[in-house]
Amino acid sequence: MQHIDPQTLYFLRHRRSHPPRMLRGPGPDRHEVMNLLTLAARVPDHGKLEPWRFIVLERATLDRLAPVLAQYAGDRGGDAAAVEKARSAFDSPLIVAVVSAPVAHPKVPEWEQFLSAGAVCLSLVNAALAAGYGAAWLSGPAAEDGFARAHLGVSEGERIVGLIHIGQRGDGEVPDRPRPDVAARTSFL
Repeated sequence: MQHIDPQTLYFLRHRRSHPPRMLRGPGPDRHEVMNLLTLAARVPDHGKLEPWRFIVLERATLDRLAPVLAQYAGDRGGDAAAVEKARSAFDSPLIVAVVSAPVAHPKVPEWEQFLSAGAVCLSLVNAALAAGYGAAWLSGPAAEDGFARAHLGVSEGERIVGLIHIGQRGDGEVPDRPRPDVAARTSFL
């Protein structure tokens, strides 16, 4: 017998990421974050390798690193607008860096492990949205290897797959974006 979950289908049809500029504090507390991460970790994982890990950036860390990230963007040739955009990227109440941490395995290629980390990103966004928070999956200069290794504890061979911004939903309607023409991008063989 088929099990249909109309509430989940409705959620998936109507889910929208919340731009970080629309997020307000407070973010989830550590207990809530751990619950969200537990949900996010329920992803396809060929070989049960857990080829990813989390770095939770709380408000005090974000405040400390925001000017460092702005300096990093400037040092890489960014103009004033790029520097401010980099600095403001850490305005969110809480950010979870999802790190791809591939494991050497004879049967599970690294690209599959990387996809598992990507699945964690989307699962974390959806878990946060379902829990009533606003959330978005972004990258940017903080996800670049140079910054991530120097300031976020990302090791050689690892890389940030996504920075998941989480906070209270701000006032106003979340803008929707044009959705793909799925029929035009689908083939049946």
